[in-house]
Amino acid sequence: MAGHSKWANIQHRKGRQDAARSKLFSKLSKEITVAAKMGDPDPDKNPRLRLAIKEAKASSVPKDVIERAIRKSQGGDAESYEEIRYEGYGPGGVAIIVEAMTDNRNRTASNVRSTFGKHGGNLGETGSVAFMFERKGQIVYPAGAGDAEAVLEAAIEAGAEDVESADDGHTIWCEATELAAVASALETALGDSETTRLVWKPATTTELDLDGAQKLMRLIEALEDDDDVQNVTANFEISDEVMEAL
Repeated sequence: MAGHSKWANIQHRKGRQDAARSKLFSKLSKEITVAAKMGDPDPDKNPRLRLAIKEAKASSVPKDVIERAIRKSQGGDAESYEEIRYEGYGPGGVAIIVEAMTDNRNRTASNVRSTFGKHGGNLGETGSVAFMFERKGQIVYPAGAGDAEAVLEAAIEAGAEDVESADDGHTIWCEATELAAVASALETALGDSETTRLVWKPATTTELDLDGAQKLMRLIEALEDDDDVQNVTANFEISDEVMEAL
C-alpha cells in the first residue's frame, strides 16, 4: 500500500512537548465536552465521545480530567461551542485547514485571519482549499504492534482502506464514517493505538525547501497556540534532508 507521508510525521511530532501539555489537555477536554453535549454522555452509545476519550487517554489526559469534561457537558451553565472550519494558504502556496471550537465566532475569525496575515498566509473562503483534501479516519500504531504484513492483514479484516508502514510505525486509513468500527476491530487485533481520529488527508501535496518549511511551521505553531483552534492540517511535503534540518 502507500508509502509513509512526511506531513503526517511532523503533525504527530508537534504539540507533545511538556510546555504544550496543559494546552493540549484543554483542547482534548473541550472535544470531550462538546461530544458529550451533542450526543449521549455514555461513550458506549456515542461514537464521537468514545473516540474523543480514546484520543485523550492516548495523550495521557488523567481520568479525573476526562470525567470532569463529561460532567461539564451536563451542567446547565456549560459553554456553548460552535465548530468552525477555516481555509487558506500559507507560505509557498501550501493549503491549510484550521478546525476550531469557539464560543465567540468573531473573536476566533479575527485571530485566525490576523495569524495568517502575520506569517505570510492568506485566509480564504470556506471551500477554497477543502477540495485538495479528503476526510478520513486515521489510526496510528507503533512499530511494536506488529510487522507490516500482520498490520496489513488486521487492517483488511477490520475494513480499513489503506496502510502506510515505516520504521517508526503504521498509519491505517479508513472511511470517516467507519472510524469507530474499524478502530474497535483493530483494538481487538492489535491492542491500543497511539492515536485514533478524523483528519483531513491531503489528496495533493506541495514540496517545500527549508526556508519555506520553516515559515510554514511558524504559521502552524501560531495557529495551534490559539485556544480556540483544535487542529491544523497542511498539504506540504518535505525531503528527508529538510526534515533533519527542522
